[in-house]
Amino acid sequence: LETQLQAIKIQAWWRGTLVRRTLLHAALRAWIIQYWWKQKLVELLEKKRRAMLQYYAQKKWAVVRLQSWVRMWRVRVRYRRLLHAVRIIQVYWRWHNCHTRGIFRGSYELTASQLGLELEIFLGSHICRITDCIPFPIKT
Repeated sequence: LETQLQAIKIQAWWRGTLVRRTLLHAALRAWIIQYWWKQKLVELLEKKRRAMLQYYAQKKWAVVRLQSWVRMWRVRVRYRRLLHAVRIIQVYWRWHNCHTRGIFRGSYELTASQLGLELEIFLGSHICRITDCIPFPIKT
């Protein structure tokens, strides 16, 4: 009878060990799955953050590009107006030169920020020199 009780205790201990081992394996598997899922969530959030950052950068780049085009267009309009004025002045001076038999010489230098003019007008014994720099209103 006593050996039977001891056998029952050993069997109960063994069953308990098997159940605890099974529960431990199940808990480890659940922990592994939870860890994997947390890693996947971190990756998904990182992907989403990068996508939003890229979208923001593209949006900002588009704004900057549009602003530069508008500035370029405004400078081009200003340059064309100045060029038109220079051509009108040249036409009048050439006409005046032909009628007065004087000599007209000049040069201009166009840079990104200004228009430099140097004019020399010879009318007989009189010499007139004009030097001027016209700045462009460029905002950077």
